[in-house]
Amino acid sequence: MASSDFSSITEQVTSHLRHELAKGRWLTTVPGRNNLAAELGVSHKTVESALQNLEAEGLLTGQGAGRRRLITPSTKLASARPMRVALLLSEAVDRNTNYMVQLDRELSEAGHTVVNPARSLLALGMDVSRIAPLVESTEADVWVIGAASQSVLQWFAANPTPAFALFGRREGLPIAGAGPDKVSAFIMVTRELINLGHRRITLLARPRRRLPEPGTTEQAFLDELKEQGLSVGNFNLPEWDDCKEGLQACLSSLFQLTPPTALICDQPVIFSAVLQFAAVRGLRVPGDISIICTDADPTFAWSEPSVAHIRWEPQPVVRRIVAWAANISRGKTDRRQSLTKAEFIEGGTMGPAPGRT
Repeated sequence: MASSDFSSITEQVTSHLRHELAKGRWLTTVPGRNNLAAELGVSHKTVESALQNLEAEGLLTGQGAGRRRLITPSTKLASARPMRVALLLSEAVDRNTNYMVQLDRELSEAGHTVVNPARSLLALGMDVSRIAPLVESTEADVWVIGAASQSVLQWFAANPTPAFALFGRREGLPIAGAGPDKVSAFIMVTRELINLGHRRITLLARPRRRLPEPGTTEQAFLDELKEQGLSVGNFNLPEWDDCKEGLQACLSSLFQLTPPTALICDQPVIFSAVLQFAAVRGLRVPGDISIICTDADPTFAWSEPSVAHIRWEPQPVVRRIVAWAANISRGKTDRRQSLTKAEFIEGGTMGPAPGRT
């Protein structure tokens, strides 16, 4: 999915209406969507989506079809407080992704201050003993934790400071969270590869997705291999150190004797590294090896052949975090976890297994 650095029209309308509410333009209800659509020169659907966003943030209350939405009483608004929201991400480069830029903007527009800790989770080795001093020394009221390991999220869940798990190994933990539901997409990718004749399929997943046991999507991949009658072992979900050298050593080992005919890459950075590895070895994609990425990246729109990948819409995830921050700012306990739909997008980097036409 090619993402844009610009706000969508729905985001712009949401921001405008949020600003008008903050100014006190309307007293008890907001105008109906038809009136707002005519005033703003946008579609009824866009206004409805924006109003739903404001409901999710707790600024409006729906009264049923055909009735105007109520504005949250001023007593409730007065109880809300601006917060310092720390974004502790997996890697420093994650701050430049479109959805993190959008999250930063929407949190700021809601009146919060975004705090960027000095180091990332990977720079701290996903080590709780190193993360704890950073958290203690950072002036923040709440934390958003990006793509963390199970042990890191367990620590944050036990910490009294509210935290939100953005992706990561949050299953079963008492912590708010959101991310894409990739299980069905993983199963579809695996089945399609098997239908194309692939029998040696490897998933390159980072350690936090494999340890202490495979995550939900990784296990779905392994289970589907078994369901299709294939044997499963370390070849399918290999261990490797979470660094460039570790990935290169893993790839070299995989291609020594009976190399995989298909590689599923956990992230765009791994996908790019695998493409370079294949190019150096003179491997044709997809003639000699099929390569699939489990996430989208803006660069895919410029790729030829097109990239087979899993796509998901980030806006619901961003909206969920903003709504969570609004709830916490009003003193509400919010540990709900939500999933957004993901889908497999076929592309030219996936083809029949070598020798099969």
